[in-house]
Amino acid sequence: MQTIGLIDYGMGNLHSVQTSFKRLGQPLIQVRHPRDLEACDALILPGVGAFDPAMEKLHSTGLVQHLRSWHDNKRPLLGICLGLQLLFERSDEGSIEGLGLFEGEVQRLPDQQGERIPHMGWGQLRPQQPCPLLVEGEAQPWVYFVHSYAAVPNKTADLAATVSFGQGEATAMVWSDRTGACQFHPEKSAKAGARLLKQWIGWLQSGAQLPQ
Repeated sequence: MQTIGLIDYGMGNLHSVQTSFKRLGQPLIQVRHPRDLEACDALILPGVGAFDPAMEKLHSTGLVQHLRSWHDNKRPLLGICLGLQLLFERSDEGSIEGLGLFEGEVQRLPDQQGERIPHMGWGQLRPQQPCPLLVEGEAQPWVYFVHSYAAVPNKTADLAATVSFGQGEATAMVWSDRTGACQFHPEKSAKAGARLLKQWIGWLQSGAQLPQ
């Protein structure tokens, strides 16, 4: 069994994430300091709240440079909600530099007639690129979103899935090498979310091979 670390920097809904993985038979260990990474095969970066306070708290743990190295070394990392946004270079929500694992920025969702911000509720994923969490040829899941900002990747190859928003679409998932992230909350997405997390665990156990 893989040892998966859950990054605890004071901005994540850790309990719901831990509960979801426990139901799948996968324990998580908490990561609060760089030394905690030594025991981990993969990492989860959760997050709720605002961009700048999250980056400040993440810097306070001493983990920022280690997370960049983790990505550079192609080790598995899964971001959730704000955890996805922190993977980008910058955000309209603040002024602090993000982790920069993905090229691009996070922008406020545009005002759309008939849409409220924050975008809150269920949306169906629209695959854009191969991704270990999505099974090609199957009906795509409905998952739960709560967000006012969305990532805009510079590289189309990094955009794994979108969701309908107003007259257009917003980023729902990104993926590059072994780093991926969900703007939605799989831990709050009932059976569909559990299946996505199970897909990720299975992918880790099978050697984390990249999609062809």
